[in-house]
Amino acid sequence: MKYAISGGTGFIGSHLANLWQEQGHQVMIITRNADKARDSANRGISYVTWEQIKKDPSTLESLDGVVNLAGESLNQRWTDKAKQRILQSRLDSVHQLADVLDRLEYKPKVIVQSSAIGIYGTSDTEIYTEASLIEPVDFLSEVCVQWENAAKQRLNYSRLVIVRTGLVLGSKGAFPLMQLPYKLGVGGPIGSGRQYMSWIHIADMVRLIDFAVQQEQVSGPLNATTPHPVNNDEFGKMIGQVLHRPHWFPVPSFVLKTVLGEMSVLILKGQKVLPEKAQNYQFTFKYPELSEAITHELRG
Repeated sequence: MKYAISGGTGFIGSHLANLWQEQGHQVMIITRNADKARDSANRGISYVTWEQIKKDPSTLESLDGVVNLAGESLNQRWTDKAKQRILQSRLDSVHQLADVLDRLEYKPKVIVQSSAIGIYGTSDTEIYTEASLIEPVDFLSEVCVQWENAAKQRLNYSRLVIVRTGLVLGSKGAFPLMQLPYKLGVGGPIGSGRQYMSWIHIADMVRLIDFAVQQEQVSGPLNATTPHPVNNDEFGKMIGQVLHRPHWFPVPSFVLKTVLGEMSVLILKGQKVLPEKAQNYQFTFKYPELSEAITHELRG
């Protein structure tokens, strides 16, 4: 099989590329700086820039699948300018890909577009599945709604899967920062501690994308979260247990609001999201329980 990944040098994209290469597939990474990516990554994977593809779209002819993971990081203070970059980068990534695919004679058989569980808004009590009603209630949910709408309008050539990603646990991303307070002996609940953390291990994240590509019956929104989300207090206790460190030092909400501003909503609020569609299609999670995922990451 032949696959292309936009945003393939990031945390999720690099793991997905490695998985597909291990399976014997041809993998192409679409990136802004192909030389830099090629020098620091697996040489068995090909790299092309958007400029090259725009000049010669035939590079993407007859692909079995395309995965679009590109978008500005959320991990920054959400100033007005940052908010505009966060939204526009996601919309631009969809339109840029669509502009190229429009010119192809043979479109990809499946397109996987990234999104986020932030589309559901936040709640300490509600349970969200792919069938839940979507109403923008804050900045992140509004971004996700516009992002998904753009994909549905522009990338509807064939089968389209929109992966709503939760907190991804692995050696990169947010998880290393979450461990730090415990390693320093000052770990504890953040804010109320009741906010849900709908997580997924990086191995299951890329396996789920691969599953969505391979299974022709999968289309539309797909929640990339474990069947067993936990709240912030439970999450922290598990890190402390695996690291043999105390879970005792609470971090008040106002501290994070002062330091992070509006971005603190990513930490102080959450949502309980279940992977109903993945389970209905018999996807098997390698790390369904938090204890297994954290133990694997922290003890190897």
